[in-house]
Amino acid sequence: MILIGESLNVISKKIGKAFKERDKGPIQEEALFQKQAGMDYIDINLGPAKKDGHELMPWVVEMVQEVVSDVPLALDTSNIEAIRQGLKVCKMTPLINSIMCRPERYQEMVPMAAESGADFIALMWGPQGLPRDENERAALAVELLYFANEAGIPNEKIWVDGIVTPVNIQQPQLMSLMAFTGMLQDIAPGCKSTCGLSNISNGPPSHLRPILNTTYMIMLERNGMYSVISDPRDTVLTDVAKGRRPDIVDVVHKVMDGAAIDMGSLSKELQDYAKTARVILGHTLYSDSWLEI
Repeated sequence: MILIGESLNVISKKIGKAFKERDKGPIQEEALFQKQAGMDYIDINLGPAKKDGHELMPWVVEMVQEVVSDVPLALDTSNIEAIRQGLKVCKMTPLINSIMCRPERYQEMVPMAAESGADFIALMWGPQGLPRDENERAALAVELLYFANEAGIPNEKIWVDGIVTPVNIQQPQLMSLMAFTGMLQDIAPGCKSTCGLSNISNGPPSHLRPILNTTYMIMLERNGMYSVISDPRDTVLTDVAKGRRPDIVDVVHKVMDGAAIDMGSLSKELQDYAKTARVILGHTLYSDSWLEI
């Protein structure tokens, strides 16, 4: 599983302050940490960056590349001009995060990706917002990938994000995303896939977020997910993604298969992953106390 580190982000008080004050220290410290944590990409998230994004993005890119020159970057902002300027100073092939499936966005941004040679994330957020199911996701994917192919961008440079939703309010959407991920290679052979993994746990208590994120990542990977945008400080998630915790993967797969599981034979940790998989699959109702039942 390819990991895109999410924590060089304007919503962090420390990083947001460093962006605003052009203080490279915290930015470079975070970039070095993400490299050491095993991230395959570092996401630079400026948020809207409406005022000075066109100056800020290339500055942050250069500050990161001063200390980390061998990890590619994802440029993450809704400011198109900030993306354009950031692309000019990237030393490795960058990833544009992201291009929505809305004509007013992709008609401007896809040619920019083609000209620069960057990969891009195709975000399945259409004119009507979040697609209702895997079939609507597929229709959006076909529309955006066809436009990109016509612009000369091959599927292999497109990373499709079908959008993760919170487990506590839109659990059926989690199943639709898994179904869509399983369909993707038939729809667009050779393309990659990714998602904002931590959206699944947006809302539940903070101590429950890591187990939700990790369990759903395992489920998505089994359905063909290529990468996730993740928390580099979640060492268990990183270990699972890099194949160092097959015991966790095995128990989640057993729940997905409907296999009988002797819960008494499992450690408390593995019992919790089995319970979490059942919640995500909708076998049991979500509540903040699901691990205590």
